[in-house]
Amino acid sequence: MIVFKKAIPRRAVLRGIGATLALPLLDSMAPAFSAFAATLAKPINRFGVVYVPNGMIMQNYLPATEGPAYELTPTLSALAPFRDQVQVLSGLNCIPTPGRPGGAHAKASTRFLTDISPPTSETWLDAGISMDQILAQETGKHTQLASLELAIESGETAGACDTGYACPYTNTISWKSANTPLPTQNNPRLIFERLFGDSTSTDPKERLSRMRQQQSVLDSVTQEVARLGGTLPQSDRTKLTEYLDAIRGVERRIQIAEEQGNQQVPLINHPVGIPADWETHVKLMFDLQVLAYQTDLTRVITMMLGHEHSGMTYPQIGVPDAHHPISHHQREPEKLAKVSKINAYHVKMFAYLLEKLRATPDGDGTLLDHMTLIYGAGIADSNSHAPVNIPIVLAGGGAGNFRGGRHTHFKDMPLANLHLTLLDQLGVHIDKIGDSTGRVDPQTLSLS
Repeated sequence: MIVFKKAIPRRAVLRGIGATLALPLLDSMAPAFSAFAATLAKPINRFGVVYVPNGMIMQNYLPATEGPAYELTPTLSALAPFRDQVQVLSGLNCIPTPGRPGGAHAKASTRFLTDISPPTSETWLDAGISMDQILAQETGKHTQLASLELAIESGETAGACDTGYACPYTNTISWKSANTPLPTQNNPRLIFERLFGDSTSTDPKERLSRMRQQQSVLDSVTQEVARLGGTLPQSDRTKLTEYLDAIRGVERRIQIAEEQGNQQVPLINHPVGIPADWETHVKLMFDLQVLAYQTDLTRVITMMLGHEHSGMTYPQIGVPDAHHPISHHQREPEKLAKVSKINAYHVKMFAYLLEKLRATPDGDGTLLDHMTLIYGAGIADSNSHAPVNIPIVLAGGGAGNFRGGRHTHFKDMPLANLHLTLLDQLGVHIDKIGDSTGRVDPQTLSLS
């Protein structure tokens, strides 16, 4: 590894007409070996959340045994390649706040990161700041974007909210404050523009004109890429090429989605940019997340694979039925089998994200080594809407603080206790969140 006395700044970017591209971590960004060693000693620990709706078929999800010898269940089987960086947690509860009845789905998504139940009201918003936003207040001091809140389904969907509860409770898991839910974004084009820029003007006509000409956002930085590449060692040139290829690939996929969408709807000022195929959409959103982490544009990202009450259908895996209705399975074998297929499919998509993170170099390891990820749902059994023993998976190396390869069971512990412990590991220390009663023993989670 080559270390230069004069280094490229860590926050270096490529600038062109209408585009600003942050760079990933390159070896040449280390000013001297001593500073580089310090960087490796304290790698950046990013945080991510992937939320799934409508609960689980728990008998097909939960491992039968604890400890490192547990067997991955049919629902979790796609995580086998990442077993050593995955820990299945059970026994964590999201008990509703006393005095706030009903709204099982609204409570599931709202409590998942805030640990506070919403009130029965279609207009009054009152939850609590979510743990991702507590973290983002600190990490946002060092990044261009404090956080990203993403989803696969639109937040504008009407008629899919708990009766008597405001729709934001089911449409987001991120809360800036007790009264401020953060809206999610499901349009890859808008996310791409937010990350990498698109035009010197915010005029939609100018953006549409550039897209009609099929110009890449990278075209405007071609000369600067060539200039920079001439000053880099071979290892950094390879990293830079792979990074730019990834950006161009994502942009092309967005353009294809827009072209396909425009074949079906009248021409509008800003193409939708959302793939019609659900799996393609999910993978594109995960690819954008990896790029955001890779360039340190943000260190906090949440994504909802579906909103609570989601009626998404999955004919591609043999489940043409709407998700939420069949989640009320009443122990009917056919419905149990279909919901289990959906659960396993969601985990398969999460495994795609883990693979992308593992394949992306970062400092002395990979992005997956330097990630703390939560995957799970706000309710356990989808039929009973049970808020106890909710499904939670931790993944990633936590920048050296986390080791997987086991199933850990807690005894009736609030999920909030895990949140406090993870915030500690991520460098943010607070006394309490929601209904927390303390912290998880770091040794229990293999956290140092």
